Amino acid sequence: MLAAALGASSAIAADATLDAVARDIDAGRFEAAQARIDERLRDGDLAPQVRRDLEFQRERMRRIRLDFPMTEAQALQRLRERIPDLREDEFRRWKASGRIEHMVIDGTPYYFARSISNLFLLDPEAAARRAPPVKPPVVGPMERANAYHVEAVREARASGRHSVAPRRVRVTQSLVVEPDAVPAGEVLTAWIPYPRVIPGQQERLLFAGSQPAAHRIAPESAPQRTVQLEQRAKAGQPTRFSISYELTVHGQVNTIDADRVVPLDDATIARDGLAAHLGERAPHIVYTEAMRAFSKQVVGDETNAARIARKLFDAVDRIPWAGAREYSTLTNISDYALHAGHADCGQQTLLLMTLLRLNGIPARWQSGMVFSDGDYDNLHDWGWMYLAPYGWVPMDVTTGRLDGAGDPGVEWFYFGGLDAYRIAFNDDYAQAFVPPKQHFRSDTVDSQRGEVEWRGGNLYYDRWDYTFEAHVLPEPKPGE
Repeated sequence: MLAAALGASSAIAADATLDAVARDIDAGRFEAAQARIDERLRDGDLAPQVRRDLEFQRERMRRIRLDFPMTEAQALQRLRERIPDLREDEFRRWKASGRIEHMVIDGTPYYFARSISNLFLLDPEAAARRAPPVKPPVVGPMERANAYHVEAVREARASGRHSVAPRRVRVTQSLVVEPDAVPAGEVLTAWIPYPRVIPGQQERLLFAGSQPAAHRIAPESAPQRTVQLEQRAKAGQPTRFSISYELTVHGQVNTIDADRVVPLDDATIARDGLAAHLGERAPHIVYTEAMRAFSKQVVGDETNAARIARKLFDAVDRIPWAGAREYSTLTNISDYALHAGHADCGQQTLLLMTLLRLNGIPARWQSGMVFSDGDYDNLHDWGWMYLAPYGWVPMDVTTGRLDGAGDPGVEWFYFGGLDAYRIAFNDDYAQAFVPPKQHFRSDTVDSQRGEVEWRGGNLYYDRWDYTFEAHVLPEPKPGE
């Protein structure tokens, strides 16, 4: 249920009107949803949390319309700018297949803002027709086998260690609110993501400073850690918040021998606290009938946990990447990833986590930013799975299998490994900030770009932007 994603209590999650509103919105019945919301909000005895969740449903409709701004005529025009000889029957075919993502809202189709660019990622025929021809998509440096993967695997084999090939990085992340987004003199409060120290993965964290200088760092225990900053808005000027820090990130290498993997027993589950990472977790980890059928098709009669995990990893890896809707607009992300015909990193990760848990394999979330020795950076999500006797090992299904690597350790690097060119901000999803936000989150699931609000409410992504700058520092010389 959607209320669970917003941190509501189980009593609120059971509210029948809220569930009916969520179903109406998912089906594109916005007028009906708005009528239900208006009627329910007139109830003077309405519980505060129910009122808040209904108000979020109204906000969710606004966000969906921002994600789906184009009419059919506009989508056709945009596609014809790229395929001048486009026929309407071709457009209808791509639309019917879901490769031009759209949503029918109150009887009228509206098209996802990235539906046309996504089409060229998803359909080779469309890509071949584009004038000028489509350039290969920009991919991160770690999405192909490279010298770093070889270095990390070689070091792990030589040393027997799993934490290898570290990189020291200096980061500055900013959040900039556009001029006059709020009245002058009003206080803006921002939360910028900040990493935790994770032994063997992220170490030697040094906070270097912030703008403004006053700040509040969330405790290490916060699963979605942030730095909170406050500043008054000035008329006609952007409001800039930023933090800087240094951190050492270690690569992870785990070569998994399926013949060594053993079934989980109750003692191991209790000892390692695995119960929290097994089973369903509505709304985004739910064992729907379609999920069960897909799992059965992929897994077959396999019983070895490592072989099951690799089959599922490979199956989700085959789902093509494409630009994603905002997570706060989706009621069940893993189900969306299963049916949309494409998915981004967080959607693929939640789908894989759901399938792993369905097969009795503990799985948990991690997310943050990836970067390079050059000027590349991007939001990214991945996860961890538990395989006895190895314990927790990472998985990055979106980067996936590195084809043509030659060395199996490099080819399957991300099935049990991670590179050091990433910073984890979050060790769970849909968790409250410390201190908490007072208004809706822009992202109810993840935390990578940041969040900002004022006493009048949340500021959504259409009112601010962010920057992330990472500089890999030179390796220290011996004795330094």
